[in-house]
Amino acid sequence: MIFIVAKFTVKAEFADEWLHHTAPFTAATRAEPGNLWFEWSRSVDNPHQFVLVEGFESSQAGQAHVNSEHFRTAMDWMPDVIAKTPEIIHVEVPQDGWGQMGELSPRQEQ
Repeated sequence: MIFIVAKFTVKAEFADEWLHHTAPFTAATRAEPGNLWFEWSRSVDNPHQFVLVEGFESSQAGQAHVNSEHFRTAMDWMPDVIAKTPEIIHVEVPQDGWGQMGELSPRQEQ
């Protein structure tokens, strides 16, 4: 599985509309056959920063994503909106999805 976390810092004037601007890209990516998840979150520390967590079934699915029309379209308009080059972690992991955290679970009511 390909696991990606990317931080996008956007220009202040675009921060409140970022998720609206990325909605078509997000929907198209989520519809890709090899996509496992594609989830945006807004930083609680920096209101101009958004964190994207992505999962793809395989390196082939990741390649199909970066070669897609919607990816090229996003790469065309995003440079006008971002404030700096996004930061990224991109790893291949021997899993096929999320696992459960071993250190924490809901407390049982008594």
